[in-house]
Amino acid sequence: MDESNALIEQRKAKLAALKARGINPFANKFAPTETAAQARANYVENREVALAGRITAYREMGKSIFFDIKDQSGRIQVYAQKAALGDEQFDIFKLLDMGDFLGVKGVLFTTKTGEISVKLASFTIIGKALRPPPEKWHGLVDTEIRYRQRYLDLMSNDEVKKTFLLRSAVVREIRNFFHSRGYVEVETPMMQNIPGGAAAAPFVTHHNALGCNFYLRIAIELYHKRLLVGGIDKMFEIGKNFRNEGLSRKHNPEFTMLEAYQAYGDYETMMELVQSMIVHVAESVLGTLVIEHKDAEGKVTKTIDLTPNWRRAKYKDLVREKAGQDWFDVSPAERRRRAIEDLKLGGDIAAGYEDFEVTGAVFEKLIEPTLINPTFVTHLPKELVPLAKLSPEDPTSVEVFECCINGQEIAPAYSEQNDAVEQRERLEHQAGGEQQKLDEDFLIALEHGMPPAGGMGMGIDRLCMMLLGQESIRDVILFPQMKPKS
Repeated sequence: MDESNALIEQRKAKLAALKARGINPFANKFAPTETAAQARANYVENREVALAGRITAYREMGKSIFFDIKDQSGRIQVYAQKAALGDEQFDIFKLLDMGDFLGVKGVLFTTKTGEISVKLASFTIIGKALRPPPEKWHGLVDTEIRYRQRYLDLMSNDEVKKTFLLRSAVVREIRNFFHSRGYVEVETPMMQNIPGGAAAAPFVTHHNALGCNFYLRIAIELYHKRLLVGGIDKMFEIGKNFRNEGLSRKHNPEFTMLEAYQAYGDYETMMELVQSMIVHVAESVLGTLVIEHKDAEGKVTKTIDLTPNWRRAKYKDLVREKAGQDWFDVSPAERRRRAIEDLKLGGDIAAGYEDFEVTGAVFEKLIEPTLINPTFVTHLPKELVPLAKLSPEDPTSVEVFECCINGQEIAPAYSEQNDAVEQRERLEHQAGGEQQKLDEDFLIALEHGMPPAGGMGMGIDRLCMMLLGQESIRDVILFPQMKPKS
């Protein structure tokens, strides 16, 4: 029997011993009066408290025991005396293990070392742990275990738990912001008969009763535009999108998106919205507009300043700065040559890339990673965004921005296309003549008339990476996608 199995068997034996004493180690109910943090914050000598949590430290000293219990708010020390509990109750501690859950009742006091503690009067076992906690209780570092068994990560790494509690606060404040501006929160289908609103590979599923395939949505957009047609003028949705593509530091197949649309607005309207929302969230959740990213040793590696007013730069101007002022004046063949040979992007440019995709690779690989402080990159090529309005000043580009922060795109936004004829032509071009890829229901809706509008999408996971100082999307998703164990 290996060591881990032996430890499990020991714990099972203690479980059996507790039951033999008539003790239910999974008590149905224990009602804490407060959290550990609240008990410390509202300290009054000899005040009665009832607290609950997991045992995370244990020190036996003859006829007394010091142990820690930990709940979501933090830890607090508990002091147990044999004289106060009696022999029978005190002996039960021999059958407890690290990781067990206890409910404790007692009074607050301060030890000689100045630590706020609970003097134990009674306790209830409310959860017996049959497996020991991670060896590195204070800081699990194995990333494979951390992501596959996130519960162990949360148990042992307080900073990880803090990150996910802050993520929850970020989403809450996003909702508060939109509600304060009169936006309606909506829910639209995650299963769609035609995946639209973006160019991405979908996940396919089959509906048995209807006898047809559906696709997990790759974007929210097209259903929101139907709602604009129907007369809902300001709406937002926070929900899951799914893309059947690779995993990376910035990509997870299942991710959380915010999308928002406002009738009678445009991409400038959305620019103000994005800036105001992110500033509101940072101030409300973090209390600062200066975000520091740190390495494992706590050294600051990057500082992001969210103070308004954010930089604006046209897509073509940024490309010219990096690839040469004459970039858009030379032939497509010359652009491809320069990208591959001069800019060393051969591995990023596929043989079948169209000209706009070559320029896109220059932007994505060489420019976007340098945009650490907020930058609105405006007037993107029309081929990249078929759902946006053409720019009156440059018909090769569209009224679009990508908000880039922390070296990655956080949010794209458009002046939405509401010309049904123009929209059909551009979607047909994108579909490459494959009519089955056209969302006819959406196009029919548009033919009923849609008001001019601004719309934006924001990756919640990437926003949290930026705000919470995380360099991998896996560190802001509780259960990131992993390859199944063989």
